[in-house]
Amino acid sequence: MANYHYDEAGNMAAYFVISVLVIILLPVTLSSLASVSSKPPELDNGCQCTPCIQRRADVRKHQGGSLLRPKFTPKALLITVGWAAVAFLSFKVAHAEIENKVYNPFEILQIGTGATEKEIKSRFKELSRIYHPDKVKATINETVEDIANRFVDITKAYKSLTDETIRRNWELFGHPDGRQEVSMGIALPKWVIEGKNNIWVLGVYGILFGGALPTLVGRWWFGNRQKTKDGINAKTAAAFFKALTDNSGMKEVISALGQAYRWETTWAGTAVGLEELEKQIDEKMGDQWREVKDLVAPDGKCEGTKQRALVLLYAHFLRLKINDEALKQEQAKLLLQSPMLLNALLGISAARSWLAPTLMVMRLHAYVTQALLPGKTVAPQAQLPGFDGDADEPEGKDLASFISRLEDNGDIRKTEARKAVEGWSRLDVVDMSFKVIGERLVTPSSIVFLLVKLRLRQPLQTDLPSSVSEKSAKAIREDREKDDKFLNNRKDAEDIEGATPVWAHAPHWPGLRKPGWWLVLADDKSNRIVVPPMKISDVPASSPGKERDYRSYKLQFQAPPNVGLFTWKVYLVSDTLVGEELCRDISLKIDDISALNAEEQTAEDEISDPEEDTLAGQMAAMRGGTVKRTAAPEDSEDESSTDEEQHGDDSSDSD
Repeated sequence: MANYHYDEAGNMAAYFVISVLVIILLPVTLSSLASVSSKPPELDNGCQCTPCIQRRADVRKHQGGSLLRPKFTPKALLITVGWAAVAFLSFKVAHAEIENKVYNPFEILQIGTGATEKEIKSRFKELSRIYHPDKVKATINETVEDIANRFVDITKAYKSLTDETIRRNWELFGHPDGRQEVSMGIALPKWVIEGKNNIWVLGVYGILFGGALPTLVGRWWFGNRQKTKDGINAKTAAAFFKALTDNSGMKEVISALGQAYRWETTWAGTAVGLEELEKQIDEKMGDQWREVKDLVAPDGKCEGTKQRALVLLYAHFLRLKINDEALKQEQAKLLLQSPMLLNALLGISAARSWLAPTLMVMRLHAYVTQALLPGKTVAPQAQLPGFDGDADEPEGKDLASFISRLEDNGDIRKTEARKAVEGWSRLDVVDMSFKVIGERLVTPSSIVFLLVKLRLRQPLQTDLPSSVSEKSAKAIREDREKDDKFLNNRKDAEDIEGATPVWAHAPHWPGLRKPGWWLVLADDKSNRIVVPPMKISDVPASSPGKERDYRSYKLQFQAPPNVGLFTWKVYLVSDTLVGEELCRDISLKIDDISALNAEEQTAEDEISDPEEDTLAGQMAAMRGGTVKRTAAPEDSEDESSTDEEQHGDDSSDSD
């Protein structure tokens, strides 16, 4: 019969806690070490102007630590405490006294299992002289009872090996005293089930399973329901849906963005210096600032989170200095959140196929990145270091001539301006065309690809050849083969080797920023988008020495069902630099299928008639269908002639 007892020392409970902690801590620790030990992004590639270098240095400073210099975050602190608990419990278990131990008389007498009876008797006498209760005095660490129990164990071990009856008990039941009760421990301290502690134990169980667990599950469930697939609040998406119209301009887009922070951002504490910032914004913008506030809050109550977000956003647009460190961090958090909100707003506009608001949302990305007031005509040099507000100079339309003028005048800003222009990302279109896999013409409702080949060039760089007509016939053939292979691929961008991230010129952005563009195929005459916009990045820089110094991108869509000529536009809008936008006319001609030759029209697989000697052929013949005749064997005539000759010989013999 088993005898159950509670774990008084807590050793078995420690085993359970260690197992749970290791199961939780091991994957969390490995993921943390992987993120720390992973190679950080190369921060030296990109714009080399001093503000951009300083910005990247600040980002490197605030990045996660390394294995040698770890950064102590709340997650790292919890991992450290968890492993410390595992170490403590392991030490406690390792030094705990094991009660359920297999009885071994050889171990008690400290002799080997192959010892003879004479050696056993000799060892017993030796231990008796040492551990006999009459010869051992009690101490603080060892009582008289402990001394007596030890000598009893030695005596039982000796008799287990020499006395026949006791030895049989040990061999049969594992103990010299015969059959013993089985003692099973329960991994719970005894105080947990004591009557006086019932109310506390039940209270803890009620809090955990009746309060904490439903709360966590509810927050997870309802929290997911409140978020859209774009990661924004459902109320924000509803506000975006109501704010946009087919003719929305930059003001309406900014007002929609300002309203979104009401549900997307929560700030605690008072904002020191917020009123002073708003005064500076009011002085610079005047009635325009009040118009923006009215758009964000039509009820005239622009306060709380909306006011705070709007002030920080326009302080960034006007490049106002913020002295309070907490307010700076709030502004950085708000700016880093803006791409997600703008992408969601772009998705809502593109889902309705509205061209005008879609372009405005795309352009707002660049205004936020460069900290420039949206809706205002901005010359390119306003984005260069030291040229804040220089937006009205006519020379600013061409950056190359602007840099030349600075150098001719000996302007002290020329060095930093040249560095920024050398890191400028200007898009160059190599080729742009419509393709249909395996077809010469585009027919109604066919699957069409817009194939765009792009590369980057600096504004100071001379014009590059934009066509592939100067290549040799072999190079052109190889390019066509690569294009066909890419069109049959599922990826939207062609694979390139040795691509390294290049950081854009963005000295006012609180993080790292890669140059990117939006590719849109639209019909500007009807203000409609033909294909939803696609984000492209990692465009290679032009390299005259390479045969293929560009990268191909594709947009897939279904051709219109009608025959005719469709004149559309392709927009390439930068999300990092204001004004870096390309717009190209492109035409798609839809031909009737009769324009294809006979071979192209019958290019599909034909189903031939079944042969007459097959089961399918016999069934087709029974239905009156056509079948393919089976050719007669070549030796059939020989066999028939031989039969006739034999028949003739037989007849002559009979005569």
